[in-house]
Amino acid sequence: MLYILLVWILSALALLITSKLVKGFEIKDFKAALIASLVIGLLNAVLRPILLFLTLPINILTLGLFTFVVNAIVLRLAAGMMSSFKIADWMTAIIGAFVLVIVQILMNIFVTF
Repeated sequence: MLYILLVWILSALALLITSKLVKGFEIKDFKAALIASLVIGLLNAVLRPILLFLTLPINILTLGLFTFVVNAIVLRLAAGMMSSFKIADWMTAIIGAFVLVIVQILMNIFVTF
């Protein structure tokens, strides 16, 4: 239970950091980041596997790089559901997905040590 809470808080923090690094990727405050993190987590659990299955051929052709587009779709859907989380356009969503993955990897490295 504590692990799930820590992952949720770190995901919200990663969203806030990404919003500071990527122009057009905006989150109102930490409370909005917590809610956005929850929405993204639910979309990742339900919708992302379906999207990955449907885009498997193009994902294989791009050697997995299309996964960032799938992540951007999930981010845009989450932003569309919330008024306190905004993403300007698709390119911002793709860049935001890439930066978010890098921020989460770095945070996981620092937390595990």
